[in-house]
Amino acid sequence: MELFLITLKTLFSVAMAAAVCYLFLYYTGSWVKSQRLRKKLCMQGITGPPPSFLYGNVPEMRRLQLKANKTRRNHSEIVAHDYTSTLFPYLDHWRKEYGQIYTYSTGLRQHLYVDDVEILKEMNQLNTLQLGKDSYTTKALQPILGNGIIRSNGQFWAHQRKIIAPEFFMDKVKGMVGLMVESTLPLLKKWEAAIDAKGGLAAEINVDEDFRSVAADVIARACFGSSYVKGKQIISKIRTIQTAITKQGFLFGLSRSRFLSNSKKVSTLEREVESLIWETVKQRQQECLDKSSGQKDLLQLILESAVNDASVGLGKGSQQKFIVDNCKNIYFAGHETTAVTASWCLMLLALHPEWQSRIQEEVAQVCPDGLPNTDSISRLKTVTMVVQETMRLYPAAAFVTRAVLEDTRIGNILVPKGVCTWTLIPTLHRDPDIWGPDANEFKPGRFTNGVSKACKSPQGYIPFGLGTRLCLGKNFAMVQLKVLLALVVSKFTLTLSPSYCHSPVFRMLVEPEHGVYIRIQKI
Repeated sequence: MELFLITLKTLFSVAMAAAVCYLFLYYTGSWVKSQRLRKKLCMQGITGPPPSFLYGNVPEMRRLQLKANKTRRNHSEIVAHDYTSTLFPYLDHWRKEYGQIYTYSTGLRQHLYVDDVEILKEMNQLNTLQLGKDSYTTKALQPILGNGIIRSNGQFWAHQRKIIAPEFFMDKVKGMVGLMVESTLPLLKKWEAAIDAKGGLAAEINVDEDFRSVAADVIARACFGSSYVKGKQIISKIRTIQTAITKQGFLFGLSRSRFLSNSKKVSTLEREVESLIWETVKQRQQECLDKSSGQKDLLQLILESAVNDASVGLGKGSQQKFIVDNCKNIYFAGHETTAVTASWCLMLLALHPEWQSRIQEEVAQVCPDGLPNTDSISRLKTVTMVVQETMRLYPAAAFVTRAVLEDTRIGNILVPKGVCTWTLIPTLHRDPDIWGPDANEFKPGRFTNGVSKACKSPQGYIPFGLGTRLCLGKNFAMVQLKVLLALVVSKFTLTLSPSYCHSPVFRMLVEPEHGVYIRIQKI
């Protein structure tokens, strides 16, 4: 027995030693690989902050972030507030020190920061599958996105895009205007009731959740034919997962310990979301059996592709995952960015009543009954300019990231395989060299003649990303925002509530940390 225990202890010691050696060799090898990538960039004149062994620049990132967090407060300068210096202080700090192109590392991963418009122009023109989504950040988002179109790469991504993209072409989106109006009318009635409850006086509304409810209803009905109630349940749980993920600071890239504190909660919510989506799918399958219709929504197309397309090579279990993952992507991307942007729009309009008046006049002219329709939506020029200017100052997506899957030449830079490129969108959108000395001011009129005339380079405006992975829901989001603003601003006057606390925060998207409180009054 004693000999057996000694042998067991010896085997355990040997196993532990082997595991330690493996981990040491793995991390050392990965570190050497990362340094080789850094050297290849440095040989092309690209410099950056010196990395520490194994951790790269993460210690400095955390130090700068903690310092910035201590200085956060309610900013009196709302529109001109440079929130990138508090949300992403390390990127802002290094940009000032190393310029518009530099390299840095998070642990064992090498990154290339780019906000040079000429390089971005080259990236926009690259029609290649060699630039995709990086695994280390998107792995953290797997509970929300699965392996759907936002996270996937290569041919699998291309196949999903082939299914989904046509559903968001402008001709189809215009056909959804009536549905968008129907989903927004209950919101107007709710706000009118809040004013009536005040005896006709102005009511204070936190617009965030109301806009999320409207956006959830639109995406659920337009793409899945599902009810508002079930769509709201799905999106509520997705948002809880989103909050849990962003609390872990996933941009630092130390993935192994990232979710230890709340992994059980996230996993439970993920299963609940998938169960609700699958219930919707099964309901739609039954509906398809009960009645035949020539009109197919997005859910039906995803279903058919998962079952019938042999090129994807999906087994039965994989088919279900393919369907659920893409539904999660569309639920999240289809409602969250729209709702956040709508909240920022109302905040800015509340500060600029002259633009409210211009929208009211325009809606009265082009929408005789006060309701946007398929014909009038494209004539809402003032509304369009306000939306574009809002997305310039407060783009919902903070970054454009691309994983370089094969050695790729971008302009005069040969970017080696394994590097991830990052572009900080709000920094680009507020660059005086691109937008002029009034870059930090709310001036929708700059878009009177379109994006190409609004700034020195169209590549300086990328609220929907760039290149082959440009946001598929761009048309859908723009039309929904125009419908929402046209209806709200034509019915109410808006002022910013004294209780509004201006504090943009990054939760996968740049959103108002404490909500947007607006005082509304019937016109």
